[in-house]
Amino acid sequence: MDKVRVGIIGAGFMGRTNAETATRYLDGAELVAIAGGTRAPQLAREYCVAHDPTVAHLLERSDIDAVLISTPHSEHASQAILAAEHGKHILLDKPMATTLGDCDQILAAVDRAGVNLMIMFGQRFRICNREAHRLIQEGAIGRVRMIRELILNCGGLGSLPSWQRQPANSGTLLAHGVHNIDRIRWFSGQEISSVAAQVQYDAASGNEVSAMAVFGLSDGAMATLWESWAIPEPGFPYTASSSWVVGESGILDVDAYGELRLGREGRWTVVARQDPIDWKGKGMLDPVRLEAYRLQHQEFINSIREGREPAVSGKDGRAAVEVALAAYRSAADRVTVRLPMGG
Repeated sequence: MDKVRVGIIGAGFMGRTNAETATRYLDGAELVAIAGGTRAPQLAREYCVAHDPTVAHLLERSDIDAVLISTPHSEHASQAILAAEHGKHILLDKPMATTLGDCDQILAAVDRAGVNLMIMFGQRFRICNREAHRLIQEGAIGRVRMIRELILNCGGLGSLPSWQRQPANSGTLLAHGVHNIDRIRWFSGQEISSVAAQVQYDAASGNEVSAMAVFGLSDGAMATLWESWAIPEPGFPYTASSSWVVGESGILDVDAYGELRLGREGRWTVVARQDPIDWKGKGMLDPVRLEAYRLQHQEFINSIREGREPAVSGKDGRAAVEVALAAYRSAADRVTVRLPMGG
């Protein structure tokens, strides 16, 4: 396939991210049309592509090979399944879905259609995370034994899009903490086998807004995750997406939006650094921010053109959803939940 013809479903913050990435940063891809959401007509005009009145109409187009889906979480399953039924390859935003049953239906639809499915775990493509994973794979710190994950933000649910405050789209652990869950699996090379969690809920919406969890991993390692959107200003430094990784012979201090430091033989070494995102100047389209999306989306395009599975699979998406749902169940029932949970 010379060029992958792309459609975008969803026109919000991530829809614009997808449009900018597809039109300015990808090789072998062409943006054709946009659908979904009240902002879709304007976004299509800005990027000089077609606007389709409905998602179904976009998926019926014969001039689209693949779709980038960034819509409310409760819509992911129906849209991804319909895309697969129309033979479209799918780059699906996280979380993959809001239930395990929906994840399984997506996987079945993709398998029947023989199309590629990749989940948007963009943290895998940020330089500090990439380099940390490389070091772990090369044995720089020995076998991973412990991981501590943080994703802490100020402003409460009011700092997020209004649709994320709707119970149908669940809470911030499933919406955002899945990045950290995926990073635990990716860094360790192990599956999460048990979850013990506590959860706090937003009084206004009833949605989860903070969670703490302890994970047992399949090869005997252990991990913790503290996720919150309820941290008072000014917040804690270096906690927007950070990880401490302890190996048998070394340690890693990973700030996804700052520095990666390797601790070994009694000293620290800075291995990689991401420049700050210029939110006040260049805004959301700052190339520093978009670099991870460029790499992620290019991997998706390359997987289609090369006829192979993408680096981040639907099984990875399902695994992260299962762990998040296990944390909710653990908190509700006040028990340690063993994985797999089943459907």
